[in-house]
Amino acid sequence: MMITVNGESRKITAETTLSDLLAQLGYVKGFAVALNGEFVPRTDYPETGIRTGDAVEILTPMQGG
Repeated sequence: MMITVNGESRKITAETTLSDLLAQLGYVKGFAVALNGEFVPRTDYPETGIRTGDAVEILTPMQGG
C-alpha cells in the first residue's frame, strides 16, 4: 500500500504499525510523529495502524542559532 512519509510517497506492507514503520526507517529516539496532521503520543505507536493513503510526518529537533 502507498503512504506519504515527510512528503515522499513510500510503499509499505499491509498490517504495518507506526512502530514497525519507524523501525524500518531507522528512527530510534529524538523525534515526534504526526499521522494525518495529528500528533501521536509515543505510547500509542505500537497500536497505531498505518492505512493506505495516510500521511506520516516525522519531526526531529534542529540545532541552530
